[in-house]
Amino acid sequence: MNRQCLALDLKDDPALIAEYECLHQQIWPQISAHLRRHGVLDMQIWRLGTRLFMVMDTAPGFSTEAFARASASDPKVQEWEALMWRFQQPTPWTLPGEKWAPMVQIFSLNDSP
Repeated sequence: MNRQCLALDLKDDPALIAEYECLHQQIWPQISAHLRRHGVLDMQIWRLGTRLFMVMDTAPGFSTEAFARASASDPKVQEWEALMWRFQQPTPWTLPGEKWAPMVQIFSLNDSP
């Protein structure tokens, strides 16, 4: 299993944030099926204020590039992403054209003496 951690910001609007959280209480079944079909074993999204933090555990051999291509060619995934973009905005550190920005691990208790 591999773990990816990514960050994204929400627009600073309490009504939009509440709607975003409501939509994530039960995501569309096509979206969860897509994630599982392409090697996502578990996904969690955490929020602090407007900052989102995603933890994504993936199967061995998971390819970010292949997943992105599969997502881009799936109309239901694109519909979900367009809906989500109503609530989201890139972090100040997100590269142009990207959405979720990968985070860099700086500590692991398992790697400590």
